Amino acid sequence: MAFSQSEVLAGLAEIVNEETGIAAESVQLEKSFTDDLDIDSISMMTIVVNAEDKFGVKIPDEEVKNLITVGDAVSFISSAQA
Repeated sequence: MAFSQSEVLAGLAEIVNEETGIAAESVQLEKSFTDDLDIDSISMMTIVVNAEDKFGVKIPDEEVKNLITVGDAVSFISSAQA
């Protein structure tokens, strides 16, 4: 089952909220995980693992460093879906 970009964003926002306590509505496409949302690398790895489980995708470790903004992650997850 493929998720739309808006569904991926909503799901990612939920995951970020559960992991960090950041309000889901603050998780927007243009926000940087580190600069705007202040997410550290350990939390980011947890978010990645939870996103992989939720959306049924694999996000390789070497790709994680390229996911600078929430939009980058949404695009990657959307394109990685089978």
